Amino acid sequence: MAVDLKSQSAFATAQQRFDTAADVMGMSDDVRSMLREVKRELTVHFPVRHDDGGVKVYTGYRVQHNISRGPAKGGLRYSPEVSLDTIKALAMLMTWKCGVVGIPYGGAKGGVTVDPKALSMNELEHLTRRYATEIALLIGPEKDIPAPDLGTDPQVMAWIMDTISMHSGHSVTASVTGKPVDVGGSEGRTEAAGRGVTYLTLEALKYLHIEDETPTVAVQGFGKVGRSTARLLHEAGLRVVAVSDSKGAVHNPRGLDLEALSEHRQFRGGVSGFKKAEDISNADLLALPVAVLVPAAVERQINESNADSVRARLITEAANAAVTPEADAVLHERGVFLVPDILANAGGVVVSYFEWVQDLQAFFWEEEEINTKLHHVITRAFYEVLHMSVNKRIDMRTAAYVIAVQRVANATKVRGIYP
Repeated sequence: MAVDLKSQSAFATAQQRFDTAADVMGMSDDVRSMLREVKRELTVHFPVRHDDGGVKVYTGYRVQHNISRGPAKGGLRYSPEVSLDTIKALAMLMTWKCGVVGIPYGGAKGGVTVDPKALSMNELEHLTRRYATEIALLIGPEKDIPAPDLGTDPQVMAWIMDTISMHSGHSVTASVTGKPVDVGGSEGRTEAAGRGVTYLTLEALKYLHIEDETPTVAVQGFGKVGRSTARLLHEAGLRVVAVSDSKGAVHNPRGLDLEALSEHRQFRGGVSGFKKAEDISNADLLALPVAVLVPAAVERQINESNADSVRARLITEAANAAVTPEADAVLHERGVFLVPDILANAGGVVVSYFEWVQDLQAFFWEEEEINTKLHHVITRAFYEVLHMSVNKRIDMRTAAYVIAVQRVANATKVRGIYP
């Protein structure tokens, strides 16, 4: 029966991606049934007193997909779009992300349905501390370690760590990652995701023998990941010719002055209207004839309706689920090389792992050492996926999933079923 992907839930899409890998592996029905569902899901409803004295009840979630390979790991998202279905999908994605890069974590995700921009700092702190208290029965250094995601930042992580520490009676720095350096955070964590995207883009360009004198890049999304990716690719010698944010996009075929653009965006609230570039639409950006396209915004940006118009030779999928299953098939048939999300944006969780290790041993590394370790872990994973893709004659996403799912399946089988 045909699946209507346009109406399909995020979790159903995540299960579909898993099923594709399980089919390639010839996975047994018993193991498949365990891995295609989440282990546990917690929904909480909690009150927060606002600055005006009123009380509002918020809904939050924490979902653990699988913990066969170690503690659960995954971000916390504050957004009006947060739902249990989305959190379940992202928790499963985290399991495969940790698996493909070979770090000893399972996957989790959490969030609160809220617009953080509508809250004062005082209200945001109260919401965060109450939410942390509600999910405290699940989280901890050996159980489940949250991190920042959409709508959260190092300050939010510091509040959560402090809340867990107050409950414990001593500082539990390893209870979250993505914290400020002053309270046990790691050097290199802020730009880790963008740095990982950059490392993988450069490796893919070498593999593809793209001989442009200066390969061109278009980056969709100019948030934390997109901004650092654009800067790091520029520093690596590529020419960033287009970027976009939620309000518009700009293009200059000779290359963008990223420093001036960042200042313009800070002053104007968006990239549109930048004098040293031409305003274009987001659809135009995705169709530019560039060597590299980096979708670093939100999900489902490259889909059935526009996959045929993509002219990039390489896509590094910096945002989760930026390319739909339908678009995957079109791009693969057209010979577009794709570095999939579970590998492309794994830099953040790799350095989060480094932060957790540093907190547990109370011994911290310098940023240069962290970047070197990140480069080693993520490029090794890239070539493992590439080897699987070439040998099995499957696309890079399926290859990444096969490696990740196999590692989790092995751990699940060898541990057995309790009791």
